[in-house]
Formats: sequence, structure tokens, C-alpha cells
Amino acid sequence: MEPGDPAAVEQLFDSVAPSYDRLNDLLSLGLHRHWKRRLVSMLKPAPGEHWLDLCCGTGDLAFLLARAVRPGGTVVGLDSAASPLQRAEQRHRQEPWLPLSFRQADALRTGLSPASMDGVVMAYGLRNLEDPALGLREVRRLLKPGGRAGILDFNRLEPQAIAARFQTLYLRRIVVPVASASGLREQYAYLEKSLQRFPTGLEQERLALAAGFQQASHHTLSGNQMGILALRA
Repeated sequence: MEPGDPAAVEQLFDSVAPSYDRLNDLLSLGLHRHWKRRLVSMLKPAPGEHWLDLCCGTGDLAFLLARAVRPGGTVVGLDSAASPLQRAEQRHRQEPWLPLSFRQADALRTGLSPASMDGVVMAYGLRNLEDPALGLREVRRLLKPGGRAGILDFNRLEPQAIAARFQTLYLRRIVVPVASASGLREQYAYLEKSLQRFPTGLEQERLALAAGFQQASHHTLSGNQMGILALRA
């Protein structure tokens, strides 16, 4: 499949949904939960605020946000793929008091009102969009003046960097073989292909400023393997 193809990406996440959370825990040794908590702590969601988890998948970030914005706040989880949303809704039934709702929509055309959100988060979503620049513009459109956004994803590294060699080795020798045991070889081989077209941290900052953000800073995690793009409208 080609990175950025909306229909193919939707099909990919529908197919991996039953194994997605388990494989995330296994392949990151649980570190993905730390990265998501780090993202939320950087953005400081507060009671009474309204937040969006864009490309929410099974809802990890949405649940973290929903606990932080009580009382009086709300969180919307949005994804283009139906199967991850079904799993997020199943999780919500176990904590029905959380101020959460989920909807299926395109991240580039959310259908949400402009300037309606205090904050927006996205984990492993920007890399998969047909046009990351348009994705950043949609995030900016949704934010209130002074609103915050944070985007967590793999860090695109220069090919000659030692960290890049480790990243390639990790994807080819660990991620793909482990995913293959669950019948998901092709889906996880896609990770490396998608990184080849993903903007670097510096490029992401430039795209965000061009999209109308007042502030944009990219921070690396875990030996430069992951990155967080922190934004303010």
C-alpha cells in the first residue's frame, strides 16, 4: 500500500484494530503509554476545557484527556476507521462517567466548528495523512485563539545518523517479525515506508508556522526515535 492513500490507511487500521493495543505494548515494551502521558503533561489540559483526539484509534489519548478535563470539559475522539472506534467505545462503556464521545470522519475534513477546541492531540496520525500540511491547517482551524496542540509520532531521522540505523533495524528485525506472528506483516512493514515521506521535526515546525500557528517546537524522545510537535495557536 502507498503511504497517504486515505482508503488504504483506513483499511490498514481496520485490519490491525483487534491486535493494535497488544502489539503497541509488546513492540514498545509499554513505552507508548509513557510517551502519551508525556504529551498530555506538556499540553496541560484543564477542567472545563474541550479537546479533540484526532486520529484517535482505540482512544488512549482521549481517555487521558477525559480524566483531566473533568468536571465540565469534553473530549471528542475522531478517526476515519470504524474498527478502532468500536474498540474505543467498548472501553468507554467500562468508564461511562468520562466526558467522551467518538465519531467517524476524515481528519482533513472533520466537520467540526472552527475555533471550537481548547486543544487537539494526534498520535501516529499526521504521518498517515494524505497531506500533513492540510492536516495541520485543520488542527489550526479547530483551535481557539491561544489553544494548544501536540502531535506524537516516530521521528524522521537523517539516513546517515546512528539513531536512524537503529530505527531501521528495529522496524525490520523486531517490528515486522513480531507483527508477522499475528498475520500483520504487510501492515507493519508499512511503517518504514510511511516514515520515508514524513517531514522531519524541523520541517514539521515550518509547516505548522505556515499553517498559522504562533509557536511550533519539535521535541525528541527515547534516543531520538520518537518526536512530539508542540503547537500554540
